[in-house]
Amino acid sequence: MKKLLFLFVGVISMSTIYAQDITDAVRYSTDGIYGTARYKAMSGAFGALGGDMSAVSQNPAGSAIFNKSHTSFSLSNFGIDNTTEYFGNTNRSSNSNFELNQAGAAFVFNNTDENSPWRKFVLALSYEQIQNYDNDFFATGTNTTSIDSYFLANAQGLRLDEISAFPGESITDAYGEIGASFGFTNQQAFLGFESYILEPDVDDDANTLYTSNIAPGTFNQEYFYASTGYNGKFTLNAAIEYQDNLYLGINLNSHFINYERSTYLFEENSNIGSLVSEVGFENNLSTVGTGFSFQLGGIAKLSDVIRVGLTYDSPTWFTISEETTQYLATLRDDNGLNVTETLDPQIINVFPDYKLQTPAKITGSIALVIDKQAIISFDYSRKDYGNTKFKPESDQHFSAQNNLISNSLKAANTYKIGGEYRHNKTSFRAGYKLEESPYSNTNFYGDLKGFSIGLGYNFGSTKVDFAYENSKRIIDSQLYNVGLTDAVRIDSDNSNFTISLSLNL
Repeated sequence: MKKLLFLFVGVISMSTIYAQDITDAVRYSTDGIYGTARYKAMSGAFGALGGDMSAVSQNPAGSAIFNKSHTSFSLSNFGIDNTTEYFGNTNRSSNSNFELNQAGAAFVFNNTDENSPWRKFVLALSYEQIQNYDNDFFATGTNTTSIDSYFLANAQGLRLDEISAFPGESITDAYGEIGASFGFTNQQAFLGFESYILEPDVDDDANTLYTSNIAPGTFNQEYFYASTGYNGKFTLNAAIEYQDNLYLGINLNSHFINYERSTYLFEENSNIGSLVSEVGFENNLSTVGTGFSFQLGGIAKLSDVIRVGLTYDSPTWFTISEETTQYLATLRDDNGLNVTETLDPQIINVFPDYKLQTPAKITGSIALVIDKQAIISFDYSRKDYGNTKFKPESDQHFSAQNNLISNSLKAANTYKIGGEYRHNKTSFRAGYKLEESPYSNTNFYGDLKGFSIGLGYNFGSTKVDFAYENSKRIIDSQLYNVGLTDAVRIDSDNSNFTISLSLNL
């Protein structure tokens, strides 16, 4: 087993691939339709309905719709099929997993005073998965830009004695000392220099200019990406019913993030004059976070048929911790002999905690309930992703990222429509959603479009529901933030099957 050493790296020096950036802001600010099968089958268009544990997660007033205490549990199979394009080459990959994505219970307390306009009070507890991060893809292509550009971009302007090992010093000790003293950028330059990718203009400690030992030309590249984890929340809900036509509620949410990502780039070339012919570069990231948010909501019955709902979702205030590890190997020509250089520092870079404030959201809803037999529901939500902020804002790196966020992200609208038809004890459901891209440049990160269908059966006090949901989005995934900034175009096809069991208590 490898022995891993721990290293604490200053946050200001993290302005490279694992610095907090706009992709992190979007990843932790977006959510999906994860919940009960009934909720998912109607594409989450439940803001004016309630009476479902996932509806409570969307509009806290929804728990006051319950006439009896209620509990539900949901199991989902999440699947994703990725088609990647990289310099004319197409590859496909698939991933799926099972999750207990929802569990909760609502407890109804009816008012025994029949003359009071306050009919009932409801308390609820629930867990829901907000986002699933299990994903992987593979891309291959022939590029004219080498990974050397990444190491050059990090090294230029840095002193040679700040990116190189002392005589007799091990790779582990040097990597650790450089990270502790100078930061993550210098570590990247160190990897490039010690692997012989970089060549200093002058063999002097004061040198700050570097060239590459990889000659220009074409480069066969293979890129592997794999991530796991989830974003979830625990909710404490309270709601009241007033005069049979007004429902008000509040949610207090405790959020948690668990995200791990691993990337590996393999590059080879046969360019004339190239001293280094192969490079393998691995990066691993581990992220954990906790946060808090609240929701305020109301539902009004305007008539026996029409219901309207309004929900305010506060920002989520996250505190996030990150750790990274790296590995680099090269194959070079040493006077006609092939020599492999392996740099495996076996050190975990532990970065200072940082704070992220996601944007608030407002949702308006309307539903038609026809003879308790059919439902048509519509939700409209708006979230301004440009208001996402890293904190403290006085930090130079965070300030730059916040400016980039405000210029690159925009307000995004989400539209959901769902329907349900009940025949005897069987319910038939379907829905559609359109979630606009949070990016101003939608060619880089496209809109999300999806549909859903479902079926439910009522046994009396027990109900069983099934749902299938499918959604698609096209995004460009940039390999690195500096140097090798080419992107893999990913056409993602997400699908999941959900089964829910719900009981009246």
